[in-house]
Amino acid sequence: MVNVGIVSAQYIRFHLNGIYIQDDNEVSGAHEVHCTDGVIQWQGQTFKELIFKPQATDYSFSIEDVVIGVNFHWERKQTQTFLGSLRIIVDGDKLCAINTLPVERYLESVISSEMSSTSSPELLKAHAVISRSWLLAMLEKEEGRRNNDKREPEKGYGIAQSDEKPNPSPVTIQSSQTASSLIKWYDREDHTLFDVCADDHCQRYQGITNANNPHVVEAVSTTRGQILTYKGEICDTRFSKCCGGITEEYQYCWDNITKPYLRSVTDPYCNTDDRKILSEVLNDYDQETIDFYNWSVEYTQEQLSELISRKRGIDFGRIRSLEPVERGKSGRITLLRIVGEKHTMVIGKELEIRKTLSESHLYSSWFTVEESQYDADGFPKRFVINGRGWGHGVGLCQIGAAVMGAKGIDYKDILTFYYPGAEITSIS
Repeated sequence: MVNVGIVSAQYIRFHLNGIYIQDDNEVSGAHEVHCTDGVIQWQGQTFKELIFKPQATDYSFSIEDVVIGVNFHWERKQTQTFLGSLRIIVDGDKLCAINTLPVERYLESVISSEMSSTSSPELLKAHAVISRSWLLAMLEKEEGRRNNDKREPEKGYGIAQSDEKPNPSPVTIQSSQTASSLIKWYDREDHTLFDVCADDHCQRYQGITNANNPHVVEAVSTTRGQILTYKGEICDTRFSKCCGGITEEYQYCWDNITKPYLRSVTDPYCNTDDRKILSEVLNDYDQETIDFYNWSVEYTQEQLSELISRKRGIDFGRIRSLEPVERGKSGRITLLRIVGEKHTMVIGKELEIRKTLSESHLYSSWFTVEESQYDADGFPKRFVINGRGWGHGVGLCQIGAAVMGAKGIDYKDILTFYYPGAEITSIS
């Protein structure tokens, strides 16, 4: 079983599509719960928690206004429908809705949420294996941490700040706006109320909202119990939307640990404009992003200096240059020096760079910068960021794997291509 955090809000509206049991009482239909003074308000009564258990395995519940793509350019709200139990608890001054269901049913949703359920059978099977592997690796890691009763620096994110050259091994320390470097990575947070969240931060999970294809159920069933392992350990199977022609290595995006099965691989498949394949693999809102392999963003001096100063909370003045300090094996920038009129700072890793140079996120950190139209003081008036790829680029490339699947390449070959050295292992 897995516990998935769906939404956190002051109030939650949901509909029970069938008969559920709450504290020995049968309930169904539309409901609304509020958080007031640290307790749950429901039907004129107060509760510390509410648990709704379905009386049939095919009963479902729907939650309104679930936010997807949090802080990304495709962020929006949806009504989503889920199988399994619904648990509502207090989380500070808000309520948290948690869905509990079997791992294999969870996987059916994940591979229909991360991409379209109309994807090729081989891609669906490959994604079932890596989504299962990632989940079990994270649960195993959490169990080990709980047993050790200690917290590690890389939990959530790592920060390195100093007035010297960036420390190659970031540690968590207090932020400082006067520091000349900020090396920060974002990874899966230590969820204390549930196992995984439902958004891109962990794995997209949108219940049965999009799981409407029998091929999805077949893919999960066919690969039941199959995971990727490396030297006996479950692989941390990262994946991204489009690698842009070459995948990146783990340590350039997250903590400085080399994972041999997450190394840079040249991908000849993902540069495609085949609308049939793209429509099969990309969900509707992902298809709104059409320029993911090669893309460009243009800023005036005023736009860029205002954006960077606002994102970093420091007045940089006019921006003189954006200078790559370090690139990963794929060419993605992992350390970037921002040279301003009033302040200079080195930032990293890749997601921090992407967040700093866009209102939401740049598609990736694999880019070059063109500067032009200099003013009398030598500051560029125009910046054009030319980039490739969509996402961090580590592990499986969903677009590349979709093309491989469309060509009839077996899912096991897809997995060994993107995770070299890993083995497919069956567990009970």
